[in-house]
Amino acid sequence: MTVFEIPNDRLIYSMDRRHEPALRAPGGSTLIFHTRDCFEDQIQQPADYTGLNWDRVNPATGPVFIEGAQPGDALAIEILSIEVGDRAVMVTGPGLGVEGDALEESSVSLFAVQDGQVSLGRVKLPVRPMIGVIGTAPAGEPVPNGTPDDHGGNMDTTVICAGHTLFLPVNVEGGLLALGDLHAAMGDGEVSVCGLEVPGKVTVRVSVVPQCRWPLPLVQTPQHLYTIASAVTLDEAAQRAAKHMSALLQQEAGLSRAEAIGLMSAAGHLQISQVVDPQKTCRFELSLEVLAQLGVGPLWSPA
Repeated sequence: MTVFEIPNDRLIYSMDRRHEPALRAPGGSTLIFHTRDCFEDQIQQPADYTGLNWDRVNPATGPVFIEGAQPGDALAIEILSIEVGDRAVMVTGPGLGVEGDALEESSVSLFAVQDGQVSLGRVKLPVRPMIGVIGTAPAGEPVPNGTPDDHGGNMDTTVICAGHTLFLPVNVEGGLLALGDLHAAMGDGEVSVCGLEVPGKVTVRVSVVPQCRWPLPLVQTPQHLYTIASAVTLDEAAQRAAKHMSALLQQEAGLSRAEAIGLMSAAGHLQISQVVDPQKTCRFELSLEVLAQLGVGPLWSPA
């Protein structure tokens, strides 16, 4: 097995076809990304927030050029493990999150990540690591890491976690995969504007899906399939996520449009990923058991 490591000093702040690769790896390789937290580890104590360099927010480690990946392909990114650091940061304040219009001063908190738990005051939460930013380079203009779109980016989607496979489009040769913004835990919506922000280490296996026709981004878990979409408004993101699942059902199961949307209305689940980024993100969930009844097996079988 070929294993490559990308250190956390190889950082980018946008997904951009012009970035020089941090390394090149053949399809099927295992990649270990070492990441900084979303503030690039600048906040070691609450007072550090006042001097935060906002140009260094949402760094992603990479990018990695996947040999053999061509425009029109997809990258199948099997998330093998996510290890998080022992300190998490949370921030909210005026203009941030869904309560930013009511907050008069910033709140900065640091939490210990210990024994698989994080204590938030009187509440203990289990550590549930997930990836906030993961994407490939778009074919056109650069996209800041904080903005999600069809290339991936800051999707802040809780199902992008260990044991699941994320599919992203290859828009330029090599794909140029990068990731960061890990969370020790995050609720759907990310309503304060952040989760429990942590540095860490992500191990993935990346394969090339030639000439992929599936609507992307897409996540496959052992039980479900999720289409993910982002847009300026939450309504539009929700509609796009649902339409992507409808298109997949028409393509893979041969359903009519009316049959697909009817099945989704009876058996699917439209969910919010995040509502605080420059574009909002939604996902649509359908169980693999339902797909199996239509003669559609898992879209990807891990090696």
